[in-house]
Formats: sequence, C-alpha cells, structure tokens
Amino acid sequence: MTDRTFAHDADLPRVPLPTLEDSCSRFLEWSAPLLTPDEFAETERAVADLLRADGPARVLHADLERFDRSGADSWLDEFWPSRYLGRRDRIALNANFFFLFRDDTPLARSTAADQAERAAAIVTAAVHYKLLLDAEAVPPAVQRGRPLSMAQNRFLFSETRIPGVGQDTVRVPYSAELPGPSQARHIAVLFRGNIFRLDVIGPDGVPHAHRDLVDGLRAVLKAGAVRAPADASVGHLTTLARADWAPLRPELIADPGNRATLEALEDALFCVCLEDVAPADQLHACDQLLHGDSANRWFDKSVSFIVFADGSAGINVEHCGLDGTTILSFVGTLLRAPVTEHEAGSGATVQGLPATAALEFTLDAALRARIAAAGADFAQYAADNATTVVSFEDFGTDRAKALGISPDAFAQLCYQLAHQRSKGLIGATYESIATRQYRGGRTEAMRVVTPQILEFVAAMDDPAADAAARRAALDAAAAAHVARAQQCQRGEAPEQHLWELQWIQRRRGAELGATEPMPFFDGPGWRITRDDYLSTSSAPSVNIQFFGFGCTSAKCIGVAYVLLPDRWNLYLATPTSVADRMHDFADRLRDAVTEVSALLAAG
Repeated sequence: MTDRTFAHDADLPRVPLPTLEDSCSRFLEWSAPLLTPDEFAETERAVADLLRADGPARVLHADLERFDRSGADSWLDEFWPSRYLGRRDRIALNANFFFLFRDDTPLARSTAADQAERAAAIVTAAVHYKLLLDAEAVPPAVQRGRPLSMAQNRFLFSETRIPGVGQDTVRVPYSAELPGPSQARHIAVLFRGNIFRLDVIGPDGVPHAHRDLVDGLRAVLKAGAVRAPADASVGHLTTLARADWAPLRPELIADPGNRATLEALEDALFCVCLEDVAPADQLHACDQLLHGDSANRWFDKSVSFIVFADGSAGINVEHCGLDGTTILSFVGTLLRAPVTEHEAGSGATVQGLPATAALEFTLDAALRARIAAAGADFAQYAADNATTVVSFEDFGTDRAKALGISPDAFAQLCYQLAHQRSKGLIGATYESIATRQYRGGRTEAMRVVTPQILEFVAAMDDPAADAAARRAALDAAAAAHVARAQQCQRGEAPEQHLWELQWIQRRRGAELGATEPMPFFDGPGWRITRDDYLSTSSAPSVNIQFFGFGCTSAKCIGVAYVLLPDRWNLYLATPTSVADRMHDFADRLRDAVTEVSALLAAG
C-alpha cells in the first residue's frame, strides 16, 4: 500500500539551526571573493560587532533558539512569511514564476489542439489531483530513497494571497481558519478581462466529465467575447506594489456585492486564464506566462493555468507557499497521463453544462481610475523588462556527466565565465537549493562565487595558462561548487540565518530589548554579497519547455534554466536599459559552453 501523502512529514529531520559563530564565519568566507581588501576588513569589524557578547544579535539568536524549541516545524517558520508576505513591492513579474508546458505530453496528445479542449483537460487533471490530495492519496515525493516534505501541497488549491498593511496574509485550507481540504467546487476563469465562476465538481461531489468542462469553457468564451473595459478589469490591482494594493482592498469590499465576488474568486480552487492570442514563438509564450495581459490575471492566486488560443499552455505561480519543486511534481502528475485516465481516476461523469456565473464588481469612479492606472503602469513595467531564450539542443546532463562534471557545476561555471566576458566583472550570484528533505523544508540561499571560480575564470582568459592549468582550475572550481551546494543541503548556509535575526529585531526587537542598530546589515559585506548580478534557479522536468522569473534589480539578469538529459533551455530577464548586456551574456554563454566542453573532452 502506498504511503499517505503527509505520512512522513512529522518524522522528517528538522532544519539544523547554526550557531551565530558558524554563520558569521561562513558569511566571511562566502563574501570574501566579492570584496576588496578594505571592504573585507570592514566586514570583519562588522562581524566582530555582531558577535559581541552584549550585542543585540546574541539576544535575537537566543530568541530564535527559543522559537526553535517551541514546537515549530523549523526555525524558519517565521522567516518565510516575513520574506514573502512582508515584501512591499509588486509580486507580478517580480516574484511569481512560470513554467511553459511541452505540447507533446500525454495529456496534450489526448485532446485536439483546441483551447477549450486543452484547458478542460488541464482542469480535469487538476481536479483529479485535488481529490487525491483530499484523500491523502498523492504518493509522498522521494529523492534518492529519502522522503521529502509534502507540506507545500496544502497551498495548491484555494490559496490566495491577501494584501495587507505592513505584511500580507494568506487565505489557505488546512489552516485554523479553514481546517481540512478546500470545500470549493469551482474555479475562476478569466477571458478578455472578464471573470467567471465555473463549477468543476457537481453538487453531489462528483467531478464534471471533460466534455462538460469543454462546453462550460466554450460558454465562458462566448459570454466574455466583449473585452472588459480597462477600468473595470480588477485583476490589474494585483499588479500593484503590495503597499498600494493593501489600502484599496477595503475600499473594494465595502460594497457587499464586491465582497461576495471577491470571496468566490479567492475561494476558487485555481484560476484558468484563457488568452485570445497564440504565441508567435517560445519567447512570446514565456513572456505572456510571466506577465501577459494583467486584465486577464489574478496574480494573488497560488495557481493560474494559462491556455493560449492554439491550446499551448503553462502555469503562473504565486511564490509565498509554493516552490518550483512542488509545482514540478504537481504538473508532472497532471501532464503525464491522458485525460481519460484522469477522468477514470476521479470518477468524473457527464452531468451536462456546468454552472457558470459572471463575477462582477461595482466600481465607483475613483476605483475605476485606480484600476486603469494600475493596468497602464504594469504594461509599461512589463515593457521595461527585456527577455530572451537560449537553447542548447546538443547538451544536457548526460553530456555533462559523460565529461565527468556535475551538470549544475558546469552550468554555473559557464554563467560566471560568460558574465565576466560580457560585463567585465564577477558579481554576486544567487542559486536556489531545495531542502525539502527537512520538515517543512523549502530552499536555501547558495552564494555561487568561490575563490576557485575566480581562479577558473581568470585562467580561461589568461594567454599564459595552458590547457592543463585551465583544466586544473576548472576541476577545482567544480569541486568547490559541489561542496558548497552540499553545505546548503545540510542546512549550513549563513544568509537566511543572519537575515532572520534582522527580521526578529523588526518583529519584536523592542519586546526583547534588542533595538540597538547592527552595523553589519548596512556594511559592504551584507550589501555586496546579496546585490545579485545573476539570480539563478533550475527546474529539471521532462514535462516543461521553459521556466522563468523576473530579475531582482537594475543590474541583475534572472537565469531560469531547464537542464535535462538531452537539452538545456534558459529564460533570461533583465531591465531593458541594460538589455544589450543580457544579449551579450547570452552570446558569451554559447561560447563558454563550447570552450568548457572542449576543455573537458580534451582532458
């Protein structure tokens, strides 16, 4: 018998809490390659101040130890809400991420290449998954024989981020407010800025058959044929900075009808966004999945499936409760079986046209003006985001392993070499490392640049370095990269620990008597090490073509990559003001892959 979905979660090991000394020591080591001698000396002084026996960091760390002993799943349980729900800028394009599905999956092949057919198949599969999750019949994820945390699965259905003053909240099942699985039977469907409620589970709890859902979605396409006015598409508000969206929500729900409409939207199992365009190419599809027409999005919803006019599809994900690994498992289950298999598994039956209803808002002139302004502002924000895709159809993990190198190390070394050649420097680089082997585990922040990477990049462009010297530098850099990734997987990375001390001071420093400023967080080490030139993350799944997210600053290139046995696809994003540097980085990356591959092959 297969284990129940959450069978192992309570027994998983807890994320180890580092000592303050260990995190400070590691931070100095990790930041050193990015700092000048003067900056490093200043960082050493700031670290010494942080470690003072009578300093606030000691009090804050002691409080974190107390919290860790209090019965929490992890000492990071307060960190994640602060990090994700505490951000006050916009989440659309800045935080939400996307996957572009392959068009040849079993689910896609089991229907015609038609928008309503494909969208209904995705809904059928997602409802099947939802019922399996309700019954705790989704098999627990396993990696190298070790069970992984399934806690994030509770955020897949009927989860919505709610804007708040100071910090957002989240509406989610399996919580004190909404115990147990979601009881919702409907989804929200958006088309041309119009929003509809569509029942996907009948009154008796039996899912609608695929054919019913096709008819329901076609009814929505007909009912929403006239595009909603720009000042009536309330989805635009979800593109606002959280600090700006928060005070508008109470205005919106002051009208009882609007409150009921928003309730239906926020309680919906998920969103389906039907687009009236077919992507011109892969890059166009990726851009639409990342931001698209914000009139046709509700970016606060945890899961939004986006289906284009030609039936191609993908997903946009709100990040506060969900990481890429959970979404990859979810969509993998959906896409790797034909729609008939999902129907049979869920017990779906033909029940006729599903109940549908328009979700409409009553809006005064002031709200209409704010909605229109938000839409126009976000359209410009998206236009100021430059993107490109890079594909290596003859290189993947199989090739890297045949060359005797870790695939991820190969990728990161190539990124650093390309960055040096395109921008003339090595800058701070973030890589997300999954830690779901721990109870409630999410990700750890890896800082990629090591002394060995600096030596490797220098050797590759040193005319005096021969092939043997370059190969030795490459091997040392790859080994250092693997060792650091393993540190992160063991919970031995410093950044999130030190960051959480800063968050604790903000949350309850006065209560703890720890309000004294900590110069470390204004010093060059903390600022430079976290000011990303490259923000990288990988998503290995045979079911997707591309993965993507926005950049994190005016100097940053977001690097989202799908590295599979037979291929390597990347989606790059950066501000348009520095787009030429991103395109140069892409060209230099192609050169770097060729050079590093040749160096490994020759060895």
